Amino acid sequence: MDLSYILNELAEERDDYFRAIAPPIVQSSNFAFKTVDDLRKSFEDEYSTWLYSRGLNPTVEILRKKLAALDEAEDCLVFNSGAAAIFAAVLANVKSGDHIVSVRNPYTWAQKMFDVILPRFNVTVTYVDGKEADNFTRALQSNTTVIYLETPNSWFFELQDLSAIAAIAKEKNIVTICDNSYCTPLYQKPITLGIDLVLQSATKYISGHSDTVAGVLSGSRKMMERIFNSEYLNIGSGIQPFNAWLLIRGLRTLPARLEKITKTSSEVVQFLKNHPRVEAVYYPMDPSFPQYALARKQMTGGCGLVTFILKAESCAAIETFCNSLRHILMAVSWGGYESLIIPKCAGMKPGAFDKNDPAHRSLRMYIGLEEAAYLISDLTTGFEAIASLS
Repeated sequence: MDLSYILNELAEERDDYFRAIAPPIVQSSNFAFKTVDDLRKSFEDEYSTWLYSRGLNPTVEILRKKLAALDEAEDCLVFNSGAAAIFAAVLANVKSGDHIVSVRNPYTWAQKMFDVILPRFNVTVTYVDGKEADNFTRALQSNTTVIYLETPNSWFFELQDLSAIAAIAKEKNIVTICDNSYCTPLYQKPITLGIDLVLQSATKYISGHSDTVAGVLSGSRKMMERIFNSEYLNIGSGIQPFNAWLLIRGLRTLPARLEKITKTSSEVVQFLKNHPRVEAVYYPMDPSFPQYALARKQMTGGCGLVTFILKAESCAAIETFCNSLRHILMAVSWGGYESLIIPKCAGMKPGAFDKNDPAHRSLRMYIGLEEAAYLISDLTTGFEAIASLS
């Protein structure tokens, strides 16, 4: 299906809403029926009709069809956060006594679920270094029902070989779930590589404007309907019509934004690699990246996340660097217009900082839609502030 058609036309029946170019926000909590029999049929199959916006809604439906097509999936559900999509995907595929194999250091709220919530229900998790597919094979148990992936992950961008891991899982009838937030469906399509369920934080590139929070889960229609009728409706974690409309708006410019962000990222990466105060730079689509060959194999673009290691003798030096930036904002997340930065040391107490640990000196930068020269000038200000400490 043509990308331009998906973004601009798919599921937009303009004759049904006054030939308006932008789809309407159907801000209704529920829907009326002309006969008791029609209402009865809706109770029996809520996945096929409008009953109550906690389930399906016309504005959300337009978004669902577009996002499923982008993922090359049969269907998808849209949640009010990426964390909600993760929770539903995993919860739908485990029961008491089951075992999960997860890539190490997954997204914070995925790990919180694995470490704190699921053990209360006798579900265990084994973490593995995902860079080698054989590590997943070695970690499998007779009760393993889920393999959880995140490629690239969101700090040092470790990749997993999706085709190889999908083959391992299918042989054992294990469900594979992949967080695709880094790449979006434009730059990586896990379902076409054999993954069962693919999710992403739509808060980021899909939205593109730092003004809404959402999550997407795509897969087979059978799986989506099963999750809809259980976890989705029970938890009440579906997206609201206005937020769905904001995501439709974001999709219109997604290809142009990613193209610009990726181009600028390459320029900033080259600047950082050549700067004397930078020890190392991590960016999957740069030839220096340890898994560059795999990145080229299963990704078609690099997007805007870059991590670099500062040559710094103290936590205070890293704080000085960040506090001196005038235009790059300190914040979590990514995907909007604004470039952002977050130092790893912000998540630890100053006394825990170890200058000999490169991870403690790492900073993750999201490169937005500003010009490369503008961002490089701001980074230079930060480097000069460190130099003034000497």
